[in-house]
Amino acid sequence: MKVEQMYTGCLAQGAYYIESNGEAAIIDPLREVDPYIKMAKERNAQIKYVFETHFHADFVSGHIDLAQKTGAKIVYGPTEMKTGFDFISATDGQEFRLGNVVIRLIHTPGHTMESSCYLLIDENGRETSLFSGDTLFIGDVGRPDLAQKVIAELTQEKLAGLLFESLRNKIMPLPNDVIVYPGHGAGSACGKMMSNETTDTLGHQKETNYALDPKLTKEQFIDSILTGLTPPPGYFPQNVLLNIKGYQAIDHVIEKGTTPLGIEAFETAWEETSALLLDTRDAQKFARGHIPGSFNIGLDGSFANWVGTTIVDVKTPILIIAEEGKEEEVAIRLARIGFDNALGYLKGGMWAWEQAGKQLHTVKSIGPERLEENHVDLLDVRRKSEYNTEHVLHAINLPLDYFKNNLSEIDKNKIYYVHCRSGYRSMVFISILRSMGYENLVDVKGGFNALKTSGKFDISNYVAPTTML
Repeated sequence: MKVEQMYTGCLAQGAYYIESNGEAAIIDPLREVDPYIKMAKERNAQIKYVFETHFHADFVSGHIDLAQKTGAKIVYGPTEMKTGFDFISATDGQEFRLGNVVIRLIHTPGHTMESSCYLLIDENGRETSLFSGDTLFIGDVGRPDLAQKVIAELTQEKLAGLLFESLRNKIMPLPNDVIVYPGHGAGSACGKMMSNETTDTLGHQKETNYALDPKLTKEQFIDSILTGLTPPPGYFPQNVLLNIKGYQAIDHVIEKGTTPLGIEAFETAWEETSALLLDTRDAQKFARGHIPGSFNIGLDGSFANWVGTTIVDVKTPILIIAEEGKEEEVAIRLARIGFDNALGYLKGGMWAWEQAGKQLHTVKSIGPERLEENHVDLLDVRRKSEYNTEHVLHAINLPLDYFKNNLSEIDKNKIYYVHCRSGYRSMVFISILRSMGYENLVDVKGGFNALKTSGKFDISNYVAPTTML
């Protein structure tokens, strides 16, 4: 028996490969499925099942393509949802034979109504591993406010109550030595206080996870997990529908997104489609020169999260600007969150654009040493939870997550110095607002970390965070 976690940092997401006696199963696969197929082939195994813990909101799963390419059966927990593909709607406790092991579905509604965990029982009948999806994370549990965006009659209070029952009656009675393999880790918007650890024993989680405290009443549990939630990224409901209704084959999406476009073809596509120009280079390279109107969301950060959060509409036509050799990676990472309308990339990148004598814009980016302490207008675009934990006194908090809600607070005629934690999000913020006519924004190189280290600025007292959202 083999169990492998395949963790993707950009999405803070864990997919799983399970194999026994020539048969394999994949749990919550990413959309690019060839790595799973290759892994099974190299081990002379046949992928028999694709187990889904729920209809995902933060990424588009590879269940459809994987089933079509391998003949594997797709399995969900109990649901009457009408989908665009065939699947097994399993019952609570239903078992699936995989080689010499058994995988038991445990229906755990709460994060969503169909949410389920998968319990791995080895050759000797011992319960060894729990693939907990978004029901149980390391240090946290799944937020119960997402499914109500898709099913109107649900409320977050109702879902939270169901999650309490699922955890108390179905998960906590399992053996303490069961290994928990969650669907996400720190950085995902599917939970509010997840650990950086990506596995743990269930026994340790019973001791340390606030949501598993046996002393919590149901009412206290509901209040605890609802406190600190913020609105989810706007693209989440669109991804849920793609996972339910179906989507284009990823091979076609990548082929289209990696179409090389010379300067003339690039400009024509831009003009004819009003496509969004997505510059995926490093923030400081973007600052030194970029195409006017382009967004900077770098591949070196939480790319998928910020694309989905700031662009929102997955149908948006996109033209890619990338470092040479990174074009396919951009197309794949866009497709992971349902942005399937990438039309191609600028052949030769920004070097070709410059050589053609095309117009360039720059962003002023300066370090704290060039700022006049406590006498400048600072915009802190970190999340509210980060700002509340620690910030420069008198800095204005306008989180990148909700920038559209805060535009009225920015005076186009004033100069603002924009910072995040390290310099990634501030350039995203500046690039988007520059495309909207906000010209007087200066990037603070190194972000809050550099401001604090400089010793030039008054910093608020540290307050331990209660949420990472």
